[in-house]
Amino acid sequence: MVSLNLCSDQLLVLLAPEQVRALDFLARDPELSFVAAQAAHLPVVRADAEAVLNLHPDLVIAGRYGAQTTVSLLRARGLHVVQLDEPQDFDGIEKLVAQVADLLGVPQRGSALVAKMQARLAALSPSNGAPHPRGRAVFYEAGGWTAGPGSLADAALHAAGWQNAGTGGRMGLEKLLAEKPDLLVSDTAPSKPSMAQNLAWHPALHGLARKTVPPALLICGGPFSVAAAEILSH
Repeated sequence: MVSLNLCSDQLLVLLAPEQVRALDFLARDPELSFVAAQAAHLPVVRADAEAVLNLHPDLVIAGRYGAQTTVSLLRARGLHVVQLDEPQDFDGIEKLVAQVADLLGVPQRGSALVAKMQARLAALSPSNGAPHPRGRAVFYEAGGWTAGPGSLADAALHAAGWQNAGTGGRMGLEKLLAEKPDLLVSDTAPSKPSMAQNLAWHPALHGLARKTVPPALLICGGPFSVAAAEILSH
């Protein structure tokens, strides 16, 4: 199997590492990939049709939107290419894991991953029955963008018992401070920061309660994304 997308890379490694013919280079990046340690020992390939064809894979997994030219060329050469959607909630993750597990012929492994994720989510359920017992939170991203409804970050906040005060649009520092969120959530500071990313660490925000979530947990939706909700619940 060959994967041309970071998100499919991770599912392939989690479900059937013995079937990996090649992964995308990003699978080895520990800031972006949950499976970077495992992927460091697996082959990688460029999202280039000729490079993939030279591997003679029986299945190529790609994202819904990336590497479109390569996907078209591979299909034209008769390769079986499956493009995966990107889940934005835990129900979507369950369906995606089941889909990929079936493709790889390991449905029991998929069921086991989903069962573990469900158990971890159940352990986060508020004991008093209130939907948002912890208060209001804003997931503040690079450039002042906030994670809005229908996003994976939104799903993690809700699973942890927070009401998402983000809109999915930009929120300046003054607006953010005026919202007075009970919690400010940001990515773990990157090793190569930029001005856009530094906004989330502006001195004006130092008085707010804060939690950080590693980007690798939410860039792609996978069973590992439950760890983001666990971080937010403590």
